[in-house]
Amino acid sequence: MSFSGKYQVQSQDNFEVFMKAIGVPDEIIQKGKDFKGVSEIVQNGNHFKLSLNTGTRVLVNEFTLGEECELETLTGEKVKTVVEKEGDNKLVTYIKGIKSVTELCGDTITNTMTLGDITFKRISKRI
Repeated sequence: MSFSGKYQVQSQDNFEVFMKAIGVPDEIIQKGKDFKGVSEIVQNGNHFKLSLNTGTRVLVNEFTLGEECELETLTGEKVKTVVEKEGDNKLVTYIKGIKSVTELCGDTITNTMTLGDITFKRISKRI
């Protein structure tokens, strides 16, 4: 299953609480909480390029499944990690205590990030 495509945010759960917990400044949280940004995923085999419009900047990360890479976080920090694929439709990684799961079901991508007992969920639809 190919993740390639452009996706627009449809809904977000626990955005403000999660962003505060990871250290995003309040002014950026306020700009991003109702933002219906568009992200783009380009998949070429096991190589991915993800462009995410956060409302204040465009975050671009590239990685190859199963290989160590450096990803930029929502706070602007660069962190080394490995992104793994589970089944045909899930990408999983761990960054600084945060578990990130991106799941593709048809034309819907659900990204769930969990830090301790705080879970942030963003649902986006292919456009």
